[in-house]
Amino acid sequence: MSTLNVAVLGYGLAGSVFHAPLIAAEPRMRVAAVVTSSAERADQARREHPGVRVLASADELFADPTGIDLAVVATPNRTHVPLAEQALAAGLPVVVDKPFALTAAEGERVIAAARRAGLALSVFQNRRWDSDFRTIRRLIGDGELGEVRRFESRFERWRPVSKGGWREVGDAAEGAGILYDLGSHLVDQALHLFGPVTEVYGELDSRRAEVRADDDAFLALTHASGVRSHLWMSAVAPQLGPRFRVLGAESGYLCYGLDPQEAALRSGRRPDDGKPWGTVEPEAWGLLGVEGDTRQIPSEPGDYPAFYAGMADALLEGAPVPVDPGDAVAALRVLERARQG
Repeated sequence: MSTLNVAVLGYGLAGSVFHAPLIAAEPRMRVAAVVTSSAERADQARREHPGVRVLASADELFADPTGIDLAVVATPNRTHVPLAEQALAAGLPVVVDKPFALTAAEGERVIAAARRAGLALSVFQNRRWDSDFRTIRRLIGDGELGEVRRFESRFERWRPVSKGGWREVGDAAEGAGILYDLGSHLVDQALHLFGPVTEVYGELDSRRAEVRADDDAFLALTHASGVRSHLWMSAVAPQLGPRFRVLGAESGYLCYGLDPQEAALRSGRRPDDGKPWGTVEPEAWGLLGVEGDTRQIPSEPGDYPAFYAGMADALLEGAPVPVDPGDAVAALRVLERARQG
């Protein structure tokens, strides 16, 4: 079986917590190189992935990409497009963390470059493999809800004082703010379930004095299919709403809390540690039914490893990439419309 050597560009939260552990857990892949200018993060990469080649800049990698089969761009949002374009020019297939780009036009440009080069390109929309989202897909596919009329989705937290990272206190023009951070997931999920939208309404606010970009946002989408999606994302919610509420003609589904995979990865767990992965305890299962007649239903296990399994299939067997970058461009168009008001 072939082993794909992967270079991870950036070893902050995205690179070290999400990408590298999932790559290392995929039997057909290994973390062969890490690009970071931080000595502390370089040492961390060496501890976590013995034998890894650590480079101080992406230019070093692209100057000699010999032996690398895939580049993963897990750097700050403003660098996603230039690094993806450099990787493609160096002959490397690419995975780009979300948001794919800062504008739909930039995303289209990267897609065109990948097409010209004949190289695989995908976007890390890992929330498609969240436990709760997979459960909703199952319910809709099985007809448990009837015709879906309204889809409500939230990523909310209570953080009255920001942690100071670029995602929170940076400028919206460089991809900071909660719309591009969490909104990239919420919009992708809505489009994935219910298709393109005809109308977009957005409310974007900066609630904390130290924050320049949006930290509290709401989007209302009207899908061509007739479904209405209401999406909340906030860092300043003193009480958290349900993660999902999906209302159909025959039944509804309601659930609270977050998929457990992020917490597991942050704690240092890996999907290949031999223990059950992505499972949700029964007390956290969602409710299905109608007013006065609801029941808990088992949650599908979360499956972030499916992304890099799909990427290995694409590179080794010619399968479609796990997330079509065109989907990410469609989501960017929605985010742009929301920002325009």
